[in-house]
Amino acid sequence: MSVTMGAVSLSIARHAPFAQKQGVVLKQRPLSRQVLCQGIRVFAKLMHGLSASFFHQENGHLPVNLHDTRGVGIRVERLNKYFGANHVLRDINLEIFAGETFCIIGPSGTGKSVLLKHVVKLETPDSGEIYIDDIPIFAEKAEAAIRDYRYSMVFQSSALFNSLTVGENVGLWLREKRVCKEQRIREIIREKLEMVGLTGKEELRTSELSGGMKKRVAIARSLAMNPDLILYDEPTAELDPVTTDELANTILKLKESTKNTTVIVTHDLNFALYISDRIAMMHGGSIVEIGTPREIKRSENPIVRGFIYTTTKGIRGE
Repeated sequence: MSVTMGAVSLSIARHAPFAQKQGVVLKQRPLSRQVLCQGIRVFAKLMHGLSASFFHQENGHLPVNLHDTRGVGIRVERLNKYFGANHVLRDINLEIFAGETFCIIGPSGTGKSVLLKHVVKLETPDSGEIYIDDIPIFAEKAEAAIRDYRYSMVFQSSALFNSLTVGENVGLWLREKRVCKEQRIREIIREKLEMVGLTGKEELRTSELSGGMKKRVAIARSLAMNPDLILYDEPTAELDPVTTDELANTILKLKESTKNTTVIVTHDLNFALYISDRIAMMHGGSIVEIGTPREIKRSENPIVRGFIYTTTKGIRGE
């Protein structure tokens, strides 16, 4: 089976009944066992916007309190990743505190998005470990550990189902997990779409949306599960300045009502400086500086200064 979501093309078999039910176009072709297994794992995450819960398959229908969130702590230790001869991540050490909004900035090709994908196990490191609430996520014992948090990720490509309406995309995780009644699901869909400036767009098809609107639908879909950890990969890409400001205020408003941890990869420096509790600057696959927005703007590191003090961004030191 072949499913296309943005730039992601997956080949899988186990989820064919679910996909057919949702109207996804299927194509049958021979698959190797390795490709099949990898496709199943990835599709299982992507089919609801890479959202996950603390449920295992055997208890997946227990009730979920969508009003109860908490922040999770993330600790990255000596993380290394190679793509062939390209050393993409170089001994990354990083700690993100529970409940904070943390931005990762840096030039293109420095490994920011690759690091983000390691946090949700879409990539596997060649060495090193990531701990979430002090539990290692790549160690063998991690498979037996109980994950008691919900997480979601907003992809740069949005990763929406083209065959579903806007409302069906946003409510997919809620319906799949059967966490509440249909009437409440529809209310949540309306609430989340309103939060991203798409009130009344439930019945539109994704093919009718602009790039910026698709990004906002993807954000609404991630917010629908009220995650304890939410990760954004370039959330402001393809958004106009007004919508970018609305998104920033939405994220800040969420912090007033939830305790979740937010991790953002972005090239938008003004966006990062506005919403972040702390910022990490990546360069050449390494983290060269971590600090508050004020500390980053006052940094004496020549790499940091060369990146953020640009006339095009209009950022000035204090």
